[in-house]
Amino acid sequence: MSGEEFVPLSLTPILIGTFAAIACALPGNFLLLRRQALIGDAISHVVLPGIVVAFLLTGAISAWPMMLGAAGASVVAVILIEAIRRLGRIEPGAAMGVVFTTMFAGGVLLLEQTDTSNVHLDVEHALYGNLESLIWLDAVGWSSLLDAQALAHLPVELPRIAATLVCVAMFIGVFWRALKISTFDEGFARTMGIRVNALGMALVIVAAIAAVAAFDAVGSIIVIAMFICPPAAARMMTNRLEAQVAWSIVFATISAVVGYVLAGYGPLWLGAFDAVSAAGMIATVSGIILALAAKFGPCRSRTGAPMTA
Repeated sequence: MSGEEFVPLSLTPILIGTFAAIACALPGNFLLLRRQALIGDAISHVVLPGIVVAFLLTGAISAWPMMLGAAGASVVAVILIEAIRRLGRIEPGAAMGVVFTTMFAGGVLLLEQTDTSNVHLDVEHALYGNLESLIWLDAVGWSSLLDAQALAHLPVELPRIAATLVCVAMFIGVFWRALKISTFDEGFARTMGIRVNALGMALVIVAAIAAVAAFDAVGSIIVIAMFICPPAAARMMTNRLEAQVAWSIVFATISAVVGYVLAGYGPLWLGAFDAVSAAGMIATVSGIILALAAKFGPCRSRTGAPMTA
């Protein structure tokens, strides 16, 4: 494919998918090690009712109201999970399962009972996102990357998810030492004066921000997969945290790029005429990478072993 075709049709969807995958994988490493991997799954489900309520209140799809609605739903979900865990005295996984399935089902019911088809807000949009449609119509080739007028018409999802990725990376970088210590030895972290509970809540909030920013573009399928699969595959490659984070970034990038290419061109190579869902294929590739890591990863038989700095 020439630059005249690749830049306007494929470059921005690939970048958006890659940035979203990395933004979810970064906090996913710490959620996985803290045995809270389902938090990402829960957040990606509970944002749906928040987005629908924001649309019903404003009457239009607008980035900030919907992000605020999704963020509000995430906060409500965290509060409900903690309340159910404490009042019902059940383990956190069960509390998360109850909350995110109930809230996601409520969001689906709201979608079905309201007229949202004219603005492309429906169950399929929530699950698969609209990655394939995020093309850059004003681009004419690689030269458009240096054209200010063309850059002004980039899909708004690209700068939004890029800014989210920068914020997530900055949080991980600034609180790296505290996150590492509290993840592996919470008691020692407390003796050092680290506010473990506040840091844990901040990590969940950052994960929620990443999920909300990615939700509109890539849907809940990719968000769920990227929170879990790249970090889990990376854990089987190394026992060092820094290396695990690096591996997760590599795996997230490969999943997004290869998945998007296979979704568009894989069926054509096999003689079919229709492309498949980019979100579904990206999640599938991430699952294949996890399976390969489970089979051939050097640390696959030692995932319970302690990690080193």
